[in-house]
Amino acid sequence: MHHKYVIRDRSAVWTGSTNWTHDSWTREENVIVALESRELAARYSDDFEQLWAKRNVMRSGRVGTAPVTAEGRQVRAWFCPGRGEKLAHRIAKAIGSARRRVRIASPVISSGPILGTLAQVASDGKLDLAGVVDLTQVREVIHQWRENRNAEWKEPLLRAALIRAPFSGKVSTPYYPGSIHDYMHAKLTVADDRVFVGSFNLSHSGEMNAENVLEIVDAALADRLAAFVDEVRGRYAPVEL
Repeated sequence: MHHKYVIRDRSAVWTGSTNWTHDSWTREENVIVALESRELAARYSDDFEQLWAKRNVMRSGRVGTAPVTAEGRQVRAWFCPGRGEKLAHRIAKAIGSARRRVRIASPVISSGPILGTLAQVASDGKLDLAGVVDLTQVREVIHQWRENRNAEWKEPLLRAALIRAPFSGKVSTPYYPGSIHDYMHAKLTVADDRVFVGSFNLSHSGEMNAENVLEIVDAALADRLAAFVDEVRGRYAPVEL
């Protein structure tokens, strides 16, 4: 259960990547979105009630994805696992259809549709593509792939995406009981003027977790979040795998 959201008075939503922990506020990079919208709040309420009533993550997230109005913008709310596979393909399509820029912030990238599209775009070299990951977690994922031998095909795609495009990686503290949590924890994708932002890592496991993402088309917001990604990736060295 990976959500981090609040519904206030059936009229506003607060969501994003930030866990409610001291480390999240002081040691990690995160993104928070707050929107006033009864329509949007109703979608989040539907998801919450599914979790609350069924007590089963895999039976949640079956919420409509039609656009709603939020502060003058058309916004889609995506919830996993009910819409996890469709969300991954939606983000991949946005990346593949971009004409000017793509910016990525995600601790790990392991979703097959997204990885394949990113590797293709990075290899083509025709698009302004850049991003930031949590390098410690990426290396752990690669190690798991090699140990399990069930997703080794993903490693060449990941290497193509992260090395052929200017991706930076934060070397965070590996997880262990009692460790600090200083991850690169933001989860967002900017594709031209379209933004995907929420709790969803660009990962295969994220498709099956309880997650939420807002899809917003807004040029000013896209510029702001692309600048955020560039600022964060500027803090860290280029990815080396």
